[in-house]
Amino acid sequence: MASAAHAPPRTKEHSPSPDAIKKEIVRRSFCSLATADADGAPHVVGINYQFVSGHFYFATGKRTKKVRNIRQNPRVAVFIPVRKYPIGPPWSIQFQGTATVLSRDDPEIVGLLKAGKLKNITRFGVLDKEPDACFLKVKPAKKIHTYGLGIPLLTLLRNIAQGDRTIDLN
Repeated sequence: MASAAHAPPRTKEHSPSPDAIKKEIVRRSFCSLATADADGAPHVVGINYQFVSGHFYFATGKRTKKVRNIRQNPRVAVFIPVRKYPIGPPWSIQFQGTATVLSRDDPEIVGLLKAGKLKNITRFGVLDKEPDACFLKVKPAKKIHTYGLGIPLLTLLRNIAQGDRTIDLN
């Protein structure tokens, strides 16, 4: 008889597809963005995002702590709450990634703005109100972690510790 330490790993049923995860990401616009400075001191902020062609974009000020941190350490983490039911915690999507700071006159940003692809993060006049506005571009890691998504509610309620999944987004 195999001991618990040598038992074969249990497979997790009901994993969401990469397309389902992308759909959830596109349907939302708010997340928590975590950065860390060169010494590893963490900083987390709530911020609106726009998901375009596999990248996350954020509008912010050049002098913000998140920009200073990213210039020192481009590694970031993102947490997107996904409310499915009116009670209990939200399901979630989370991942690590690499961030780049882009100026508002960067050709990539200019093209996205002209095409109207950054409306979620610029529609409140941020470019007019923030003279030092810049953009963050985050490339997510290949592996995306989720909680609760794609799992029937009754299955999850029977064992809430088994709600995590890892999805290959690419």
